[in-house]
Amino acid sequence: MQELKYNHIQVSELTEDQAREELEILAAWIAYHDELYHLKDAPEISDSEYDALRERNSAIEARFPHLIRPDSPSKRVGAPVISGFSKVKHSSPMLSLDNAMADEDVEDFLTRTRRFLGLDTSQPVEIVAEPKIDGLSASLTYINGQFSVGATRGDGETGENITQNLLTIADIPRTLSGRQVPKQIEIRGEVYMQGAHFNKLNEARSAAGEQPFANPRNAAAGSVRQLDPAITASRPLHFFAYGCGELPSDIAIDTHMQFIELLKQWNFVVNPWIRPCQTFEDSLNFYRELNEQRASLGYDIDGAVYKINRLDWQHRLGRVARSPRWAIAHKFPPEQGQTVLNEIDIQVGRTGALTPVAHLQPINIGGVVVSRATLHNEDEIARKDVRVGDTVLIQRAGDVIPQVVSVIKQKRPQDSEVYQFPNTCPVCGSHAVRAPGEAARRCTGGLICPAQAALRLYHFVSRPAFDIEGLGLKHIETFYHEGLIQTPVDLMRLEEKDKASANPLRKREGWGEKSADNLFRAIEAKRR
Repeated sequence: MQELKYNHIQVSELTEDQAREELEILAAWIAYHDELYHLKDAPEISDSEYDALRERNSAIEARFPHLIRPDSPSKRVGAPVISGFSKVKHSSPMLSLDNAMADEDVEDFLTRTRRFLGLDTSQPVEIVAEPKIDGLSASLTYINGQFSVGATRGDGETGENITQNLLTIADIPRTLSGRQVPKQIEIRGEVYMQGAHFNKLNEARSAAGEQPFANPRNAAAGSVRQLDPAITASRPLHFFAYGCGELPSDIAIDTHMQFIELLKQWNFVVNPWIRPCQTFEDSLNFYRELNEQRASLGYDIDGAVYKINRLDWQHRLGRVARSPRWAIAHKFPPEQGQTVLNEIDIQVGRTGALTPVAHLQPINIGGVVVSRATLHNEDEIARKDVRVGDTVLIQRAGDVIPQVVSVIKQKRPQDSEVYQFPNTCPVCGSHAVRAPGEAARRCTGGLICPAQAALRLYHFVSRPAFDIEGLGLKHIETFYHEGLIQTPVDLMRLEEKDKASANPLRKREGWGEKSADNLFRAIEAKRR
């Protein structure tokens, strides 16, 4: 995909031709990142970087409305369903929320609400504030009080049928009981994983030679979107309920807070932080208190959500293309801290891309100990003039990996040297070249480069490809360096080659008869 050409130009200064080209590139990039986030649970950029792409797209569309594309990101929610799950159509669209990045944006939201409803400034507009859980959105359909179908958000209109997987989560009631149980209702909420459970899961995956999850959100999403419900059942998942699709006519309530009370009565788990706010100042106080306490919650949040409390007002406000007018997400600013950059390590990816990673003096940012941060590419290092030994400002905002924001040059050692990006691969020594128009420098070694070869073989057995259970990246690397596997063909003949090996899997520590047999059966199944 093309890089953004005009990102350095203010929207107010773009020509129409530049705007048209920028919108085309933004549409492609946002669709790409939507697929990584919603379908593959493997985002490549942070939430804040993604939000910046969407904000840029919205700003250009606001100035050039006649250039809005049929595939505009402003018309889409999530990503289309393309996995092995069957499809479920939602009773009403599962929308995405508009973002408020500053206090003034929240005030503007309330001003727009008053204007739309024809209210004067003296009339109170009560809102309900709640944490914005960083998990996987899900809908649960109940018919005559019985859990019937569960689905992901998907593209907002249609999601993936994950009923059997959701049935493994203890927080989700199988039967609704109590007053005002409707004939049919679609409950909505968030599947998430607590931080302590996430750390244990990653420790177990690393010990088994499997790739660890990047963050709790990815772990929760990856766990729920398993084709085998037994895998989901083995993961410590939780669910917060926070709303519904269309409110059934046989429920007689007037406010969102009354619906929250109904959810509690029906034995759903609702977030204990949910509370009504009478004024704009009340909502900001909630936001600040939540931000101060977020590290102690035990689960990831990335902001606060404000919803108009009166349901008749919600109905009148309605929605725009992809967002309700009656709700907004007040995002937290990125969490930052200063530490020392001890080393710059160059990692080689599956396609040969050389990616610089900063090794840091460990620092606690928002309850998470950070010891590594991305430097993106050689241009980024040169632009920020990052050097080994520098004191750097680190940012964490739900990122896949934290990033180096800037260098504190006043604290730079006097003997520091400008960093020289390597022209050869640090793994195989092959030339590393940078094609015109590309940001990354790539190793030209191909399959003779052990780093590329192992990662390509791992991609071959990963879930998006052959989906062979039991072969983690560490296993692949070990087998590759031992000469047991060098190509995908060797993977399909692993049992045969293992029998001729001086160190067969059945006799290795950490494997044993059962693990080896399970692996060989999984490979045999994929051969057919």
